[in-house]
Amino acid sequence: MLGIVGTVAAAGIAVLVNTADAAPGAGALTGLDTSAGNRRAPVSGLYDWSRAGYRGGQNLPGPSEINSSAACQITAAELASQFAVKPNDGLDDSAGLQAAIDSIRTTCSPSASYSRLSLITLPAGELAVSRELHADADYLIIRGAGRDATKITFRPDANTLYDSLTPDGSDWDEDGMTSGQGKGGWLWPGRGLFRVQSRGVHSSYASDYAAAPENRKDIFEGTVNVHWKAGSKLRAKPGDAVNSAKQGDRVVHLATNANMAAMTVGSFINIRAANSVKFYEQQKATGTDFPMLNMHMRAQIFTISAVDTANKTVTLDKPLEYDVPVTSTSDGSAPIAGAAYDSKASPLVDPVVGVGFEDFGFSQAMPGLNQADSINNYGNMAPAAEMHGIVFKWAANSWVKGIRAEMTGSHPIVTEEAKNLQIVNNELDGSWNKGKGGNGYFRGSRVWDSLYTGNTSRNLRHFTFQWSASGNVVIGNDFDSDLNLHGGWERNNLFELNTVRVPYAHRSANCRANCGEEGGGGPDSSSWFPIWWGAGKKAVKWSGASGPRNVFFNNTMTKQTVAGGPFNDYYADHARIYQFGWNGTGYQHLDIGGTPITDWASNEQRDFTGGHGVDATKTDSAASLFLSSINGTPPTSTTTSTTTTTTTTTTTSTTTTTTNPPSGSCLTAKITQTSVWSSGYGADVTLTNGCATATSSWTIEFDLPSGTTVSSSWSSVRTSTGQHHKFTNVSFNGAIKPGTSTKFGFNASGTGLPTGCTVNGNSCGGN
Repeated sequence: MLGIVGTVAAAGIAVLVNTADAAPGAGALTGLDTSAGNRRAPVSGLYDWSRAGYRGGQNLPGPSEINSSAACQITAAELASQFAVKPNDGLDDSAGLQAAIDSIRTTCSPSASYSRLSLITLPAGELAVSRELHADADYLIIRGAGRDATKITFRPDANTLYDSLTPDGSDWDEDGMTSGQGKGGWLWPGRGLFRVQSRGVHSSYASDYAAAPENRKDIFEGTVNVHWKAGSKLRAKPGDAVNSAKQGDRVVHLATNANMAAMTVGSFINIRAANSVKFYEQQKATGTDFPMLNMHMRAQIFTISAVDTANKTVTLDKPLEYDVPVTSTSDGSAPIAGAAYDSKASPLVDPVVGVGFEDFGFSQAMPGLNQADSINNYGNMAPAAEMHGIVFKWAANSWVKGIRAEMTGSHPIVTEEAKNLQIVNNELDGSWNKGKGGNGYFRGSRVWDSLYTGNTSRNLRHFTFQWSASGNVVIGNDFDSDLNLHGGWERNNLFELNTVRVPYAHRSANCRANCGEEGGGGPDSSSWFPIWWGAGKKAVKWSGASGPRNVFFNNTMTKQTVAGGPFNDYYADHARIYQFGWNGTGYQHLDIGGTPITDWASNEQRDFTGGHGVDATKTDSAASLFLSSINGTPPTSTTTSTTTTTTTTTTTSTTTTTTNPPSGSCLTAKITQTSVWSSGYGADVTLTNGCATATSSWTIEFDLPSGTTVSSSWSSVRTSTGQHHKFTNVSFNGAIKPGTSTKFGFNASGTGLPTGCTVNGNSCGGN
């Protein structure tokens, strides 16, 4: 059974819709009102996303939030006169731009705030940059003259390019890039054009930092925040020998010797839960050749709301989304790799906050490489140049708006330990490296409570959440790559109102050199679909399974399953709420007949609803679960929960109403047999509308020959008397255009073809 492709009305019904002539995408929704006043109250039974984005849902800064002091506003003219940053002169502007940022950091940031932001205005024209720019001045906007007017061209110099590659030369080698006590992995996710991260060096690394060569010093920068230095071990909560805190708790119990000097009310703290064998077993990730790892897969940055230094506890601003065992063995698990591993409460000693990038473009120049060779090439073309665009690490309440990124070295925008970001109305196109080691993503890793809206992404590998990313909203974007839950217990993320149109060529086997599917292995034979989900036995290779309650609602997703073929609807019931990794009350790994899947590849079209890991029992009549109105139109909203699926569907985000054509209207239909189904045979009712009259909702009835059986998964949406079947509210994503045809497909086993067909009361044409 094709299962979920073209799901209409109820989960599990396959309706294959031919959209070969569809436009490349409806376009990103760049005008959405995402302000706090336009956000819905939390929907019963779902996560509360109402505080996603900048400062928990506040508007991005406007002119009134700019510091009026001239000393904290560096104009384009002042960049030229004071910092020698001049457009179109072919000279390296790196030192001047960094000096301008450092000037703000020293002079303005200490007394700045979210309502007293500094501003650096970039000139129109092209600026040249050769090394990473550290945007670590709090409360700073870096603004250009427009995404088409100001362009930064990044040409990484010898000290910026990676000089340590894996033995086969396919990828940056973090472990082989060492200096003193440090190694390149501390830089993860890697270097970029802009890095929003502290440069603070922990005192224990001061001598290593001083002795490091220029291309190794950044290994030690930001180490004031790393959990192995700043973090405190934990102790068990009263009455619980296993956990320091449980899911739903807000109080975390620290070790009795914990240093709490950096834990203050209003500051950020990262609560990191140690992996355990039992946690891996919950993810169905055991029983593979890939080793379990001592690390913190479950993590989240919170704001501290109370500190008790006498009792050694901190109180968080919201409840925990996971249990926090004291160690990896405190839940009764055997040690991983022979050692117990501690959970941690790790304060952000020097977070960077309030940094915004607006209205400019950037690209990474790679002489000798051809941009055309990067299209549908999921390999690394220049591994030493795997530079990102904008990196957020140990950062919060920051944003990227109105940026155009063309041909970055790897990820155009990437996070690692960040919260309450707002990534809005950006255009991202292409990467020189999209292969081994996980390159070329629009990537949200360890990112929490953030908002991605109105972005257009082209020619990248994935849009990705991974590594415990949670509470994020992805709304109104336009992608030609998949929405990828990459593994690592990412959870409670919302995807809605996105256009996702994935061509057949979007597949890991399309690779010229330095290839790699998820996890850095070799390409597989599958083609990526609009959703990718991290199965435990596959994703344990680099982390672990995707976590609970990632929600897909009212997206327009299509997939081209063969080269040159039509784009077919995917999860097309726009009124149904699909909760992945959820059984209605708790986490559930996706399974086939009770057996957990080992890989999402080749299972993308299966129906996992009805108790197999995707909870589809809720519907909502509104266009959005996140916003109260879309483009000024307040939708009527009713959320319903069902124990059986229903036949009510909304197929577009518009409010167009259509009615069925009357009996006798110029509508014909023909029943044909097709070979597109994976088992048995399929019978398609082909509808041909030769008149202007059309409908978006059809009723189809037919008789099957004796001995023919329709798949049982249809039972909730059919009415049958003997072999007579009636399907109502069949949708084809709007009216059929005059002179064209489309198909309604069902899966059956047996012999013979349907007879006695009627469509909206009109007789079909027969076989």
